[in-house]
Formats: sequence, structure tokens, C-alpha cells
Amino acid sequence: MSPDILVEALKALLLGITEGITEWLPISSTGHMILVDEFVKLNVSDKFLELFLVVIQIGSIMAVVVTFWHKLNPVSRTKDEIERRNTWHMWGMVVIGSIPAAVLGLALDDWVHDHFYNAYTVAAMLILYGIIFIVLEAHNRKRAREVIESAEQPRGKHARKIDASDPESVESALFRITDPYDMDWKTALKIGFFEVLAIVPGTSRSGATIIGGMLCGCSRTAAAEFTFFLAVPAMFGGSAIKILKYSGGFNSAEVALLAIGMIVAFVLSIIAIKFLMSYIKKHDFKVFGWYRIILGIAVIGYFLAAR
Repeated sequence: MSPDILVEALKALLLGITEGITEWLPISSTGHMILVDEFVKLNVSDKFLELFLVVIQIGSIMAVVVTFWHKLNPVSRTKDEIERRNTWHMWGMVVIGSIPAAVLGLALDDWVHDHFYNAYTVAAMLILYGIIFIVLEAHNRKRAREVIESAEQPRGKHARKIDASDPESVESALFRITDPYDMDWKTALKIGFFEVLAIVPGTSRSGATIIGGMLCGCSRTAAAEFTFFLAVPAMFGGSAIKILKYSGGFNSAEVALLAIGMIVAFVLSIIAIKFLMSYIKKHDFKVFGWYRIILGIAVIGYFLAAR
């Protein structure tokens, strides 16, 4: 392998790591990829770079399929009839939730890419949604305190029992949907409109849909899982469209770069998904909000200083 090819492979490796870690955390993978590209530029054409940044997401989405295979598989032999019906229902909600992005997202994609794919937009969206996460979680924490206080002073023999020491018990009292299997079509459609917001770089698909899910009555875990499932058709579809639109043809070096990016994104995505699902069972999303704000301010500072 020549030194030049090795350098490009290492760059693809770094971009794959960035994609895998940031795709499922609500911190904007596209925003991070744009920022990393400011410092680590693949020596490829602009068209191939645009393709690369989208297609390596196939690795991330395969991580969802592998991690949640049992929950996603409607014909699993280990599921009974009710569980299979629930899985088909959930997939129906995913289809409904995908409609806004399929219609509005495709219509606006090129325009948004031409006008908003820059570091300043990324920084602004990082900060804006970081603030939203903090405000939303502060509101949820206030509601949780009220629920716990009311549980400590039950009224009547039919008062709902809540274990204040159990986050899942409190969460079930705060949110009407605690499992994506319980999703209704109106909620799924509303979350789908939040997903459209993610076409603006720096927003984060997972961030927008998690916020949308929680605002619509989903628990943190249900919102996160439905976000992952909703991304399956969206990201596969987006990657397929980019590949079909790409007219340059692929040489062996480009195929190798795509393979490196996808494989690394796949491995890191599995780690990131398991981390997030474990983390939000005991914690809220505030830390991600603060991370977004700090990173957004740092980005603005860097590019103002570099002018």
C-alpha cells in the first residue's frame, strides 16, 4: 500500500469513528462530520466526499438492525402471536413517521445543502438544540418531583404507587408511551415532522426526534428506540439515492474508503447505542445539551479567529 493511500485510509478511519460515535448520540453526526472535514480532508472529488459522508451511515444503521434484531423482527420464532402483531404495528408507525422526511426532506435536501452546509449553521444548531435539551429536561425534572411528592401523599386506595427510587417507575408515571410498540399513528407522524428538522446540519436526527418524542409523551428510552427504528428506512433510502445519483463510477480506492468508513461506523455505532440506552435509564439528556452548547461556542470562536 502506497503512503498516499494509507493516509487516505486513516482519514476514512477517523471519519468512520466520528460517524459511529455521533450518529446515535443527540449531538449531530453530520455537524461533526462537517467540522472534522475542516481539519481532515479526504483527497477525493467533492461529489465523492458528499457520497462518502452519507453512505458510511449504512454501517451505523446496520448496527441498529443487529442490536435490536429481536425487537425489529416481526417473524421471529421466539415471539408469540401478540408480540408479532405488536412488531408489525411498530413497523407501521415507522412507515407513518417516515412520511414527512420522505416528502419534505427530499424536496428540501438540495436547497438546504446549498445554503446551510457550513460551520456557522452547525454551531448555531448545536447551541439551539442544546438549550432545548436543557430546558426540556429541567421541565421534566420538575414534573418528576411533583409526581414523587404526590406519590408520597397518596389520596384514596386506588392511588397509583410509584417507587421514587426507581427511575423507570417515575418515568412510566411521567410519560404515556414507554415502549415503541405502544406508539400510535398521531404521535409517530408528529415525531416524523421533527425528523425533517434534522436536514439542517448541526441539528441531529436523533436529537430532533428524541426531543419530538418526549414532547409528544414518549419516555426517554421509547423516544430513543423509536428514533433508531425511524432512521432505518430514512438512512437506507438516503444512501441509496446518493449512490444512484452518483455518476462518477467507483475506482478500487474509493470502494476501499467506503468499506473502511462503513465497517468502523458499524462497530462504533453498536458501542454508542448500548452506551446511550444504558445511560438514559438512569440519567437525562442534559449532559448532551451542555456538550452541544460548549462545542457550538468553540466552533464559532475557532472560525472567527481563523478569519
